[in-house]
Amino acid sequence: MTKHFPSSIYGPVKSWRLGWSLGVDVLCIDSICSFECVYCQLGKINRVTTGRDIFVSTEKILSDLKNSDWQNADVITFSGSGEPTLAKNLGEIIEKIKELTHKPVIVLTNSTLLHHPEVRKELHHADKIFCKLDAWSDETLRRFDHPEPSVSLEKIITGIHHLRHEFDGFLAIQTMILRQPNEFEIEELAEIFHLIKPDEVQLNLPTRPIPKNYFVETRGNEVEFDESFTQLKTISKAELEKIRAKLSELTKLAIITR
Repeated sequence: MTKHFPSSIYGPVKSWRLGWSLGVDVLCIDSICSFECVYCQLGKINRVTTGRDIFVSTEKILSDLKNSDWQNADVITFSGSGEPTLAKNLGEIIEKIKELTHKPVIVLTNSTLLHHPEVRKELHHADKIFCKLDAWSDETLRRFDHPEPSVSLEKIITGIHHLRHEFDGFLAIQTMILRQPNEFEIEELAEIFHLIKPDEVQLNLPTRPIPKNYFVETRGNEVEFDESFTQLKTISKAELEKIRAKLSELTKLAIITR
């Protein structure tokens, strides 16, 4: 019997950064990522890997797209059930979706595969790339993001740095602040941001409830939350603003919060 998989297209959902965003999920046979972030809205990551493969065929994604409400989306966003750069057909999918929709394409990546030149080349077809960078040391990387063992902060920074120099589009850094960093840690983070020189840094707080297990609805904003979900404690928005102001002072970059 052929297993039925959910649509690889979801939304459009409202995004504070992007307007109405249509999601593309190149991994929707399961939750698949090179991280198991403590704040992940997907809940449990069932496959932790850095190995690339074709998880959902390009044909299925284009078919799902044609059956979606893509005309009412402002942007097409690649995110979904894990890390989209794990999909070997990512570049092909981006190209074909742009040809079909003529809409801006945004890729949200955790940056763990960006040290591979072929991955960066595929991402050149996007209009905007948002690169996750939560850590200022390997210790914080392991504590916050629980990476696959071969992943290191040096590889992540190197990959984003190379992408910044090769990519002509808009590149942003997304940083989740999970606790109050001390002065030294803020300076370390500022040094990394200054090295990369992104167009924008987005500081976020982990406000979304976290389910115990993965189910595909968690990739969008439509899931109904219940008491079984975990809610992480966060710093206040006022404290986040102080961090933003300090990083802005140190880097002279555009740094925003929600």
